[in-house]
Amino acid sequence: MARGRGRGLAFLEFNNSNDNGNNNNGQVIQRSPLPPTASSQFEDCWDDDCSSSAQVGTNSYGRATPDNFSYSPGETDSSLQLTGFSSSPTGWEDQASSSSSHYQNSNGYGNRADSSSSSHGFKRRERTTNGVDRTGGGCFKCGDSGHFARECSSTFSQSGSSSSGCYKCGESGHFARACPMSSNDSRTIDNQDQMTLGGSRREAAYIPPPPPEDEETIFKCVPTGINFSKYDEIPVEVSGRAAPANMLSFESHFKGLLLTNIHRAKYDKPTPVQKNAIPIIHAGRDLMACAQTGSGKTAAFVLPVLNSLLKSDAQVCRESLPQYPHVLVVAPTRELAVQIFMDTRKFAYGTNIRSAVVYGGTSVGSQARTLHVGVHFLVGTPGRLLDFIEKNTINLSKVKHFILDEADRMLDMGFEPSIRKIVKDSGMPPKTQRQTLMFSATFPDRIQELAADFLNDYLFLTVGMVGGACTDVEQIILQVNRQEKRQKLCSFLDEFGSDKTLVFVEQKRNADFLASYLSQNSYRTTSIHGDRLQREREEALGEFKNGVTPILIATSVAARGLDIPNVNLVVNYDLPNCVDEYVHRIGRTGRCGNVGRAISFYSSDSDSALAKDLTKILSNAQQNVPAWLENEAKMSSCGGSSNYYNGSFGGRDRRKEKFDYGGGWQPISNGAPPASILEDECWD
Repeated sequence: MARGRGRGLAFLEFNNSNDNGNNNNGQVIQRSPLPPTASSQFEDCWDDDCSSSAQVGTNSYGRATPDNFSYSPGETDSSLQLTGFSSSPTGWEDQASSSSSHYQNSNGYGNRADSSSSSHGFKRRERTTNGVDRTGGGCFKCGDSGHFARECSSTFSQSGSSSSGCYKCGESGHFARACPMSSNDSRTIDNQDQMTLGGSRREAAYIPPPPPEDEETIFKCVPTGINFSKYDEIPVEVSGRAAPANMLSFESHFKGLLLTNIHRAKYDKPTPVQKNAIPIIHAGRDLMACAQTGSGKTAAFVLPVLNSLLKSDAQVCRESLPQYPHVLVVAPTRELAVQIFMDTRKFAYGTNIRSAVVYGGTSVGSQARTLHVGVHFLVGTPGRLLDFIEKNTINLSKVKHFILDEADRMLDMGFEPSIRKIVKDSGMPPKTQRQTLMFSATFPDRIQELAADFLNDYLFLTVGMVGGACTDVEQIILQVNRQEKRQKLCSFLDEFGSDKTLVFVEQKRNADFLASYLSQNSYRTTSIHGDRLQREREEALGEFKNGVTPILIATSVAARGLDIPNVNLVVNYDLPNCVDEYVHRIGRTGRCGNVGRAISFYSSDSDSALAKDLTKILSNAQQNVPAWLENEAKMSSCGGSSNYYNGSFGGRDRRKEKFDYGGGWQPISNGAPPASILEDECWD
C-alpha cells in the first residue's frame, strides 16, 4: 500500500498488493483532503513544498507514479479510516527532521515513526509568524492553548497579517463597522485585481510608480523655441455670441500661488489659444477650441479651471467613497490622461486641490485607494471612468467643469457611446448647469454636430490654419515602395544619428516587427501600441523621453496630445487613413516654437486617397509640394471628394452658414444664458 499527496492537495491511496487474489496494483482506493496517518508505508510523496533534496528537478520521490494510476472524483472506501491534519497553509516553513518518533501537527494530531522509515525522510513543518511559533493548538491567532482567538492579545493572525486594526482596510484606530470604506470593501477592490471572470487567480495588476515629489521634476517642461515669438502673428477667430476680450498676460487673470506655479513652469507669455480660451472659460462659457498641435491647449483649460476651484474655496476632500469630483477631464489614451494629470498636479502644486488619474491596464484597487483619499480634479479614460461610476467609487453629480481633450477622436473613434453614457447616465448635471469644454487640433463638421449635443451656447475658437499642420515642421513626402521602406528608414536614422525619432506605423504587429528589426541592426529601439501591457507602454515611453532608447515605433496611441521633449524627427513609415491623423502625428515635433522635421513614406497603392489633402496641407504650411504628388492628387480627385477641400476637415464653425450677420451671433443650442463674469474675477 502506498499513499501520496497530489498537486491539488488531494491525498490519494492506491493498492500495490494482490488482495483476495485480485490484481488491483496501482488502483486508487481512497481520496481524501486529509493526509494518511504516519507510517513506514508513506513511500511516495508528490508534495511540491517538500524540502527533500530529491525534489530537485522532479516532484516525485523514490518511485514514479504507477503506470496504471487513475482516480475518479468522489471515489472512496468507507471502510478505511484516516487520521491526519489539514493541508499546510501559506507560511509553513521547512524545518530540520526531528529524530523523535512522535510529533504533533497544527491540530495536535498524528504520531509518526522515526523519519528514517520514510523513503525520502519526512521533515517536520512548523509555522512561524515574525519569529513566533504558531504550531500549537487552541488559539487561531497565536496557536497557544488555554484561550480562544477573541481573547488573544496577539497582534498577528496565523496568516501573518496584523489583527489590531480594521478588518476592512487594515488600518488601526477603528473597527470595521466604523470604517470609512463602507461602500466598497477594500479587500473586495483588491480582489478585483487578482481574479479573472472564471474566478481563477491571475497575476497581480500593474501599479504605476508614484508621481515625482521634487520641484525640479514636477516643473520640468519643454523649452520654447526660436519661433515662439511668431505665435503672435497667428490668426485667431472667435465665433459665437458675446465673446469676451482676450488677455495679454498671465498676471491679468491669475494671482497668488497659481501665478507662482505658472512662472515656475517657465510660462512667461501666453500662447494665442491661451490668450483667448482663458477669458472665455473664466466667463463661464462653453467652448470648442481648435488650435494647431503644440500650441499649449492643455494649460489653456487647466489654468482657468484650477483658478475657478481656488476661488470657490473648494473644501478639503473627505476620505470616503464615493468621491464627488468638481472637474472631470476625459482623454482618449492612457498616456495623454497621465500627461494631463501631471500638468494639473504641476499647476496645483502647494494648493489644497487634489488631482487624480484613472485609466485601464492598471490596478483597480490602487486607483480606488487613491480616490478614497479625495479628489477635486479627476482625469481618466472612458472605460475606467465608467467602471468606477458603476461601482459607485465616484459620483459625478457635483461636476462643474466637464472637459473633452482630443474631442474629435473621443466622438469619432468609437468613444461616443461611452461619452454619452458618462454624460447622460451617471448623474452628471445637465449642460445648462455645468461648463463643457472641448479641445483638439481638428474639428470636422460631423464632430461639431455631435459635440453640439453636449455644449450650451458655446463659443468656437480657431487658432492658426484650422486643421493645418504647424509651420515650424518641415514636411517631406517621399514616394517609396513597400519593399524599400526599411532601407530608407535606416538611411534616415544613420543621417540624424542620436536625435529622438518617432516612427508611426498602422498595425500593432508591424510596430513590434520593425522595432525588433532595428534592434537587431544596432539601433536602440522600443515600441508602444495598444496590445502591450500598461507597464511596458509606460516603460517604453519613459525610456524614449529620457533618451535611453532614442527611437520609438508607435501606432496612433502616441499620436494624440503627447508632449515629448526634443523630438527632432517624425517618420510616417505608414501613412494614416485620414489626413487629420497625419496632422496629429507630425505635431509631435515642432512644439512650442521649436523646429522639427517630418518624413512620410507615400505608396500609390495604399495612400492615393490622401494625395489631394496632403498637397493642400503642404501648400498652406509654405512647404514644397513634389510634382509627382500633385499628379497623384489630380488623378485621385477624379474618383472622390477631399475632406480638406470640401470644408469638412479642420474645424471652421459650421454655424456660420446659419447665422444672420446683422445683429451678431445667435445661439443655436437651446439652454440657459451663460454665466456672467463675477466682479472679483476682474483684477485689472
